[in-house]
Amino acid sequence: MSNIKLGATLFCYGTEYARYQYDFEECVKQAALAGATGYEIVGTQMIPSYPNVSDEFLGLVNSLKAKYGIGPVGYGANNDKGMRHDRNLTDDEMLADAIIDLKTANKLGCKVMRVQYMLSPEAFGRLAPYAELYDVKAGIEIHNPETPTSPKMMKYLEVIKRTGSKHLGFVPDFGCFSIAPNKPHWDKALAAGVKEEHLQMAAEFRYQGVDIEEARKKLMEAGAHPAINGTLQGMYGFVQFNPKEKLPELLNGLKEILPYCFEMHGKFHYLSEDCVEPSIPYEEILGMLKDTEFDGYLICEYEDELFCGGTEFTRRQIAMEKKFLGM
Repeated sequence: MSNIKLGATLFCYGTEYARYQYDFEECVKQAALAGATGYEIVGTQMIPSYPNVSDEFLGLVNSLKAKYGIGPVGYGANNDKGMRHDRNLTDDEMLADAIIDLKTANKLGCKVMRVQYMLSPEAFGRLAPYAELYDVKAGIEIHNPETPTSPKMMKYLEVIKRTGSKHLGFVPDFGCFSIAPNKPHWDKALAAGVKEEHLQMAAEFRYQGVDIEEARKKLMEAGAHPAINGTLQGMYGFVQFNPKEKLPELLNGLKEILPYCFEMHGKFHYLSEDCVEPSIPYEEILGMLKDTEFDGYLICEYEDELFCGGTEFTRRQIAMEKKFLGM
């Protein structure tokens, strides 16, 4: 049986934090109140001295752990190859940044670091001895539009197997299991004047695998409001979705790589009052996961596309996870 622990990324409270409604302490406090037993911290968002950790900030983290009972368990690294205006960073430069991130994660006491796939498979493989040195498990994030068995992720799997390192693996993001359109994107399109019938047409094009340019052309010919273009781009980009019939295949793909998974990201974009995520099938995902040997954190991650704050939604998300996991 699985040993799933529930956590939250402080990114859930990004809107409140950016608006100065919450400081770092309040974010930690709210995560604890929501039921998280540990949290992920995204370095670029909440560490004042990023990419390094000052003794002052570390003291704050430790004092809050004593006060609220939860501390950092996961570190969200930022692998940005576009930091220069004139060229992309090289693999050597990306690797050097990732090593600094490992050092930061270690200092914070995090045992898992989420790595973005901007870090190439080759550079990721070279990260192994440093991950072992700092005793931090580095997991490539499997983020929509990638899936557990997509060609890009299979390249990372090859590297993981080749190195044989127990410190290289994956952090699957549940957004890759979406089977319906993103509700916040849909609602914003409606508010901008897009007709429901045109949104439904766009969704059907995506389900059928129609090329995005062909879909855009047909929507314009049907008289769709131009605001639909942003929603359409999302449907074919970072919030794309698959027919529900494909879900068993996607979940089997997760099972195949599960021995290499250090942490899970419970992505959600919206939760109704009865704790239902309209696009991500949590009952099926967690129903499968609880009967596996997965041992690690499920970190809930709210994407606040409605800019309404994540406090209530994060509480709902953890309550929903407990329900489906039988906790």
